[in-house]
Formats: sequence, C-alpha cells, structure tokens
Amino acid sequence: MPTPNAIAYLMICLWPLVSWVLWTRLPPGRALIWTVLAGYLLLPPLTAINLPAVPDLDKDSIPALMSMLLASVLVGDRIGFDPGNWPGRFLIGLFVLSPFATVLTNGEPILIETGDIQGMTIYDSVAAVANQAIVILPFFLARRYLATPEAMRDILLALVFAGFAYSVPMLIETQMSPQMNVWIYGFFQHDFGQTIRQNGYRPVVFLQHGLWVAFFALMCLVAAVVLFRHAPAERRPKYAAASGYLGMLLLACKSLGPLVYGLILVPLVLVLGRRWQIVLAAVLAVIVVSYPLSRGLHLVPVDRIVAAATEVDPARGGSLAFRIDNEERLLDHAAEKPLFGWGGYNRNMIHDPVTGRTLTVADGAWIITLSIYGWLGYIAEFGLLALPLLMLAREALATREVSAHAAAVALILAVNMVDLLPNATMIPFTWLMAGAVMGHAQAMQAARRDRAKLLLRRHLHAAGSGRTVI
Repeated sequence: MPTPNAIAYLMICLWPLVSWVLWTRLPPGRALIWTVLAGYLLLPPLTAINLPAVPDLDKDSIPALMSMLLASVLVGDRIGFDPGNWPGRFLIGLFVLSPFATVLTNGEPILIETGDIQGMTIYDSVAAVANQAIVILPFFLARRYLATPEAMRDILLALVFAGFAYSVPMLIETQMSPQMNVWIYGFFQHDFGQTIRQNGYRPVVFLQHGLWVAFFALMCLVAAVVLFRHAPAERRPKYAAASGYLGMLLLACKSLGPLVYGLILVPLVLVLGRRWQIVLAAVLAVIVVSYPLSRGLHLVPVDRIVAAATEVDPARGGSLAFRIDNEERLLDHAAEKPLFGWGGYNRNMIHDPVTGRTLTVADGAWIITLSIYGWLGYIAEFGLLALPLLMLAREALATREVSAHAAAVALILAVNMVDLLPNATMIPFTWLMAGAVMGHAQAMQAARRDRAKLLLRRHLHAAGSGRTVI
C-alpha cells in the first residue's frame, strides 16, 4: 500500500474548513455541488483517517458528511431520507440494510492452507451499514437542493469550470507523465504502466486511475455542448470554444471508452430532442440493471464484442477478453451465494486454496457489487441509480415542459451507469446527479398533479354553473 505524506492527511483534515467556507459563501445548491465535486477532484486518493467504530474518513465520505452537517447547522434544513415513493423506500432500505445480511451469512472463514481468510463479524455489519448510509448522502442532499432547472444548469456549469481548472494538471501530466499525486501527496496511486499510451501518457492527477480522469473530461465536454446548444446567440461562441477545448482535452486522455462515449453523446445532445434524450437515458438504465441477468443467460454476445475490439486494437481486445473471462469466473463464484454475496476482506474473489493468491481481477462496478453484496445489494444500488431516470422519463412523456439541462444531467448519469459495466466509476458525483434527477422528476410530478387538480376544479365549477370549459 502507498504511504501518503503529511500534506495528504493535512488536506483531509482541512476539507471540513473548505466545506464551511463554501457553504457560507454560496447558495446551498452550489455549495453542495462544489463541496462534492472539488473534494473528489482535489483530495488525495487511497488516503483515509481510520477511527474506531466509524467508516474511514476519506475523499468520498468527508464532503458528504460535511454537506449534511452544514445543511443542518448553517442552513437550518432537516434533510429528509424518505424518497417519496414505495419503490424508492424499498431500494433505500435494501441498500442500507442488505450489508447486514451479507455479514450474517458470511461468518465462516475461507479455508486456505497458508492462512484462512477471515469470516465477517457483527462489527463489520455496523461499519458496512454506516458506510452505505454515508455513500447515499449526496443523493438525498441533491434531491433537496438540486431539483430545479436552474440547479441542473449549475451542475453543468460546475463541470465546465472544473474541467478548465483541472485541464492544467491534466495537460502537464500528458507531457511529463502522471506525477501530480507524487509531487504533492508523496505517492503514486496505481500501476504506472497503465498510464503509458500512444508514445505518451494518460493523466491521473488526484483520481484513482486515468479512466476516471477521462470520464470526468467526457462529462465536462457534454456539459459544455449542452450549454452551447441552449445558450443565447451572443454566448454561443464562448461555449463553442469551451466545447472544442474540452473535446481536445478528452482526446488527450487517450482512453478509448470515454472517447467512444463522446463520439456518440455529442451528436445526440446536439440533435436529439429533450424528451428523447431522457427516454434514451431510461432505456440505457434498464439495459444496465438487467446486464448481469443477460450475462448469466448468455444473451450478451461477448465473443463478437471481443472480436470487434481486437480488430480495432489487438492489445485492447486481449485486455477485454481477460476482463470478460474474469467476470465469468466471478459470476460462477457469486452464484454460490446469490442473495447476499460473499462480503468483504476480498472474500468475493477466487483464491488459490494452497497459496491464497488471488486468481481473479474485478474491474466493473457491477461484478464487484454483485459478488460482495449479492443480487439484493446489486438491485438496491443500481436500482437507485435507475429509478430517477425512469421517473423522469415518465414525466417527460406526460408533460410538455422539459428542462434541457435536466435532460443533459440524466443522459450523463445514464452513460455513467453504462461505464459501471467495464469500470468502477461509481463516485459521489454519480449519486449527486441521481438525487438531482429524482428531485426534478418529483417536482415535475407534483406540478402535473396540481395542474390536473386545477383543471378538474374548473370543470366541476363550470358544470355547476352550466358553462362549457374548453
């Protein structure tokens, strides 16, 4: 494990103060966006303050906890944890409590000749439930503060501004190799060999991997293109220039997956109507949620996908084949404990029974979640991401008023879900977008019902007075 320096721990300790400054100087919605987004981009990876009986304090948990605390103390709000509908309540309950069942069903050790892998204890269940509760905090905060069309635009603007700021260390790393984390925090967070691409380097900065940086660049590009399309005429040149710059930044990331997403998404957000963007987002969410079942039933043409990838780049085709082979093995392993999974301590992996060496690699968030928490944990996590998109699609088809910026956030969230199949790019900002989309969908639903009630009252009044209402 890498050893962070004193600056890394200092940044972790200072982020509550930074959060307080943001919440005192910005409206709650913008303060939430920047607390979560800036914490994700700037705080050191793989660095945590370990305290007894509570989850680790790191770049994911501290911004979420501070946002909840400051919303209560400075704003005086009581953030509700009721999602407002029965599917949401069921999924939230399952998400928070299913790890407890995972612990209870994994008390036995995994027998290895050189040293057993320990079973899980009640202490693990407390930590797991607390961790799930913290993970979901951006969802509820965003549902409260980012439900309006204006807040959706703030999300897109924040991505564009953050993309420009982050482009400086990103471009430095493309030329000088990924060294920012080493220079500032004293360690490199991943395998350096995976940063070398096309006689150059993929930037990593302070994130977990170059793929995370590339996906961030993709989100920034899509945000800029959407703002360009819907901006007043006098502002379009500015957003066009921003889109071009961020497009070049995405190319500089040298990551094929996000680049392919960008080549598909940019034309879609330029030509597709708002409703169809939202409907497409909902369809993608359904595909992602059903993906493990499709894989288990062998409905996904993995051989054709590998063959197509090999034609483009034999090395990447081989990498994809290796990944799919590992997923197949982990699916078979997960089938031994289908409901609640294998739990933590690397128990979800396959190990050599003699040496204890781990024989599998898990890259995609879907297989990681499924193998650790089982089908119930998977349904809870991915269902919570998909539910807001399905709700927004229902409202978009039922009303004429659809926010272009909300449609864009929904589409970015859906593509983030798609990226959870090959990668583990589940970040606090993913939950923030999901909460914002749910809040917006529920606001649209309330407005639609209010209009229906008003129309009904007018008809009843007209019927009582003998008039005809058109």
